Amino acid sequence: MLVRDAMSTMVLTIGPNHTLRQAARLMSARRVGAAVVLDPDGSGIGILTERDILNSLALDQEPDRETAGTHTTTDVVFATPAWTLEQAADAMTHGGFRHLIVLDRGEPAGIVSVRDLTRCWTQERHKAPTLAV
Repeated sequence: MLVRDAMSTMVLTIGPNHTLRQAARLMSARRVGAAVVLDPDGSGIGILTERDILNSLALDQEPDRETAGTHTTTDVVFATPAWTLEQAADAMTHGGFRHLIVLDRGEPAGIVSVRDLTRCWTQERHKAPTLAV
């Protein structure tokens, strides 16, 4: 199975000037754990995750003043739609993250999460024929 089969193509995209509160509200409304941060004038494509927001709050930073751009991970590992789910899982495991931005021809085409991988593998397991004993 490939990343294109598991990824969500409805990607929440925000700008670097969104506050963390705005980002959190958008992520909550969309029920996603990450937003792609597009900064065409700066770092390019990055990711803001629920963990980034949580870390900021733990430092007593003000979510109405802190911006997504300040907390965005810009050293991002990108997947392609043609990656296998195993390649995606390996990248997540080795990098210690739960979301991968999927790029197609240099543009965000989707996002794949650990939850997506689990869903696909669980569905595949239920489709597999069982052996009679």
